[in-house]
Amino acid sequence: MKNLIFSLNAVLPLVFLMFLGGFLRKINIFDKDFLNKANNFVFKVLFPVFLFNNIYASKVSEEINLKFIIFVVIISIAFVAILVVIIPKYEKDNRNRGVLIQGLYRGNTTLFATALISNIFGNEGLAIVTTLVAIIVPIYIFVTVIILDLFTDKKQNFKKTIISILINPLIIGSFLGIIASVFQIKLPSALEKTIADIAKSTTPMALMVLGGGIETNNIRKNIKYLVFAAAGKLFIIPAIATLTAIFFGYRGVELGALLSMTAPPTAVTSYTLAKQHDCNYELAGQIVFFTTLISPFSIFLFIFVFKTFGLF
Repeated sequence: MKNLIFSLNAVLPLVFLMFLGGFLRKINIFDKDFLNKANNFVFKVLFPVFLFNNIYASKVSEEINLKFIIFVVIISIAFVAILVVIIPKYEKDNRNRGVLIQGLYRGNTTLFATALISNIFGNEGLAIVTTLVAIIVPIYIFVTVIILDLFTDKKQNFKKTIISILINPLIIGSFLGIIASVFQIKLPSALEKTIADIAKSTTPMALMVLGGGIETNNIRKNIKYLVFAAAGKLFIIPAIATLTAIFFGYRGVELGALLSMTAPPTAVTSYTLAKQHDCNYELAGQIVFFTTLISPFSIFLFIFVFKTFGLF
């Protein structure tokens, strides 16, 4: 019972905030225009400040296990490589291939990873997760653009793509946080408190906006793809990744960090990128919705099992 309560306490706050966002949308406090602007605000302002604050407040050089970071990066790249080989063998529609590949490996880590690790371990582990986000997010964005370009007739300007990655607010916020932490730069206390207060609002705001933006239209025609994507993204890939980590001796916070990086639902921005590359963006949006809907249950299951076996 104790492990059950622990697992529920880790997941339910995320669920409640998403449902609150959906409820506010239903009673028209959140409308489509507000949600679009709020989503822009979350990803361009709140998340960069949030990532900067978490890294700045931690002692990266002391808390980060470089060997573990490399381990996670290798696993992440390996999954992408395997999917690029396997998916085209079984899916014949070129416009679906890139969408399915990114739907399986690209998680909404910026939002879920930090919230999840905080709910499980408190502030312990935030330095690991925020550093992983700072490293893996730009890798995923770059790889996703290449994959979507590979499986579409609409070719992209890679120079513009690289520039857009470098000026991504999430990457800038993470990079500045790493610089401030490594070189022990001390901000004025008033600015430090302001940044910390903004950071505290990020998770609840982002989850409510996500919940309010979920669409359920036209799901049935793509149900086989959605079941496949949900099973792979939420169960199979996290299971393989965490079992591999357990085999190599990782436990506790590091295992939780890897789970928080692999278990979240598909990234919301996967829809936008699919649309830009003339891929099946309707399917991309539905994968985001379907995996987001199921993810609280899959994450709960992983946490419960790991807690029961004493791995957390």
